[in-house]
Amino acid sequence: MADLDLGGETEINLSPMIDCIFILLIFFIVTTVFVQEAGIDVEKPEANNSTPLPKNSILIAITENGRIFYGGKEISLARVRPIVHRVLAIEDVPIIIQADRGSIHDTFAKVYGEVKAAGGKDIHFATKE
Repeated sequence: MADLDLGGETEINLSPMIDCIFILLIFFIVTTVFVQEAGIDVEKPEANNSTPLPKNSILIAITENGRIFYGGKEISLARVRPIVHRVLAIEDVPIIIQADRGSIHDTFAKVYGEVKAAGGKDIHFATKE
């Protein structure tokens, strides 16, 4: 019997594996739900009948001393309406107001009024479970 000499190196074709990885990557990017965080932690008030927060929502936070945050940045009360209006013009998403339990009720009422004036219909309040 004669020995078979291939005379070269064998190679594994990695193109199909790379194609599968790119398809999986695209799938996970498309199906991922991105939630815009308020950017600060607030101590939420307690509620007896709380429900889970909806995904794909606008989060506005109010600190204990009445400062308003959106997307990790402090904003003025006058900026709440344009921000909510701009986001709602792209997609109709729920609005979640995360007010610290020690926050001033007046600030909360003003933020709620600005959200309503911007066209917000699905407004939620973040609480502890």
